[in-house]
Amino acid sequence: MNTTDHPIAVMDATCALCSWGARMIHRLDRTGDIRIAPIQSETGAALMVQHGLDPLDPDSWLFIENGIVWRDFDAVIRLGVRTGGWGRLCAVLRLLPPVLRDWLYQRIARNRYAMFGRGDMCGLPDPAFRARLLR
Repeated sequence: MNTTDHPIAVMDATCALCSWGARMIHRLDRTGDIRIAPIQSETGAALMVQHGLDPLDPDSWLFIENGIVWRDFDAVIRLGVRTGGWGRLCAVLRLLPPVLRDWLYQRIARNRYAMFGRGDMCGLPDPAFRARLLR
């Protein structure tokens, strides 16, 4: 599959918060267009490297759409707007000044396992969800 055919969300597959985010993308994206690339996959790692990030230190979310790359909370905001419905609530993060938004994202990202635990989005049994995952 050509990774430019669909919007792609790149996230940590072992983070419970990221796994929840991936399930929300699946639930809210009624078009079925958005693909999910776990950072631990070959595709996810390559996208991280391509955008100057270390796949072995997966503290960033990426959302790539039409050649535009959003990171961290900007990626979450864009995903929310893109999926519509309840996802649009993510746009409230725009009210925070970018410096505060970036600081908050980094605090959550660095402490996500302690705060939310670990999960395995790749182990989810839903065949429709698994079809979105890029390997």
